[in-house]
Amino acid sequence: MNTTTAATPNEPRGRFRGWFNRAAQSGIEALPMHLPVRLGGAGMTQTKAAPIRVLGFDQALLWVTMALLAWGAIMVYSASIALPDNPRFARAGYGPAFFLVRHVLFLGIAFLAALLTFQVPMQTWERVAPWVFVVSLLLLIAVLIPHVGRVVNGARRWLPLGVMNFQPSELAKLAMVLYASSYMVRKMEIKERFFRAVLPMGVAVVVVGMLLLAEPDMGAFMVIAVIAMGILFLGGVNARMFFVIATLMVVAFGVMVMTSEWRRERLFAYLDPFSEAHALGKGYQLSHSLIAIGRGEIFGVGLGGSVEKLHWLPEAHTDFLLAVLGEEFGLIGVLLAICLFLWLTRRIMHIGRQAIALDRVFSGLVAQGVGIWIGFQSFINMGVNLGALPTKGLGLPLMSFGGSAILLNLIALAIVLRVDYENRVLMRGGRI
Repeated sequence: MNTTTAATPNEPRGRFRGWFNRAAQSGIEALPMHLPVRLGGAGMTQTKAAPIRVLGFDQALLWVTMALLAWGAIMVYSASIALPDNPRFARAGYGPAFFLVRHVLFLGIAFLAALLTFQVPMQTWERVAPWVFVVSLLLLIAVLIPHVGRVVNGARRWLPLGVMNFQPSELAKLAMVLYASSYMVRKMEIKERFFRAVLPMGVAVVVVGMLLLAEPDMGAFMVIAVIAMGILFLGGVNARMFFVIATLMVVAFGVMVMTSEWRRERLFAYLDPFSEAHALGKGYQLSHSLIAIGRGEIFGVGLGGSVEKLHWLPEAHTDFLLAVLGEEFGLIGVLLAICLFLWLTRRIMHIGRQAIALDRVFSGLVAQGVGIWIGFQSFINMGVNLGALPTKGLGLPLMSFGGSAILLNLIALAIVLRVDYENRVLMRGGRI
């Protein structure tokens, strides 16, 4: 018998539970505009508010990203505020806030690009993935052309675009994520066969590596190689083949180090940065990074109180930003940064696993590829700053100064949020 009166506290609630289950299964569009809600057990009222679990993206992921970006902007300002006193920068007319203003400008451009990226369905990314990879190869070739690529500190890695100097190696990282994910989906049925499944992907990585080593940019090559290997492994490549590839990669990097004099010097400087032979040479950055972190002790010397950033530690606002952070915020600050990046990486990987569970393999591999990218690059940068790894020219994702890195990091995270959004639509019974 139908009734319009409120249910009493002792009345069975089975029909309400069944009503909610049917609504959830039919998708969010099936929910009525007014949901019955009991207030204090005394009667019925109505509300138009939707539960927070049906929001379109992972808000926690967004807020952690925002926190890292804001902290990074503060640290870029702190690490670069004294640079105008350096004669090299003073001649260019830089003010104390020069790098902060440019960093905020980069953030604005990156946020706009991320918003546009979020609107692109994952089906579109799967379709254009090979073309993004081709474009990245063309840009990597263009940067090597004399009078086209810009040379800084002996490395030809940038294309001058007026507002910013674009670094094609950053685009190559995203391109490898998309292309490797697309490749594994297309080759899913032959992934047990080495030459037909893995060899073409290996050729692509070698081509990218040759172009990056010509810049030279071995750090970016390492990140791209790890991205490709990680996606191959997560895509289901035979474990024996994976370990063969990993062994070949390690041997290849070892040969590159041993056959390059300046790379060998970096390795020896890493092993003993405070020695007389290295303290003022290849070990200079690492030794002053360790001094900065040592001065920070547990709680740091306070924001703005770093001494090493006063022309002692080179590239304090880019590759060695964590060292300044460690000096000013101490062990507590470094551990907080590590925890934020660890949580961010873990959450991105979870979104990828969720997509694969929904039979969206490309989307899942893309999300996990972004997680590998951000997690591995953060690990390398932190290891270098802490003296656990040899020096590499890699910035700290989301925090270090650099327009190309910030732009591509936010575009990659926007793609991850798009994956999460489509996961939620499917779980609510909707269509993408």
